[in-house]
Amino acid sequence: MKNSEHMVLGIHIQNRVKDAPEIQKLLTSYGCNIKTRIGLHEVTENYCSGAGLIILEMVGDPANCEKLADSLNALDGVEVQKMIFGHD
Repeated sequence: MKNSEHMVLGIHIQNRVKDAPEIQKLLTSYGCNIKTRIGLHEVTENYCSGAGLIILEMVGDPANCEKLADSLNALDGVEVQKMIFGHD
């Protein structure tokens, strides 16, 4: 990734319980490209959502970041959206 570019991946997961092991395996294998990771899901005292959202700030080789996004998108029930910010 160019110094003047930032990539953020938003990962929507429909079934966190079912998909968590495979998603975690992928995130671990690309761990050196993940600068920041935030996980969000609805939770209250009586409820824990089965769906969730992970936000990743990516660093390093853009090709690796794209491979991670493609691998996650290939999983049923997982959708990845990319945001790329360029700076002059």
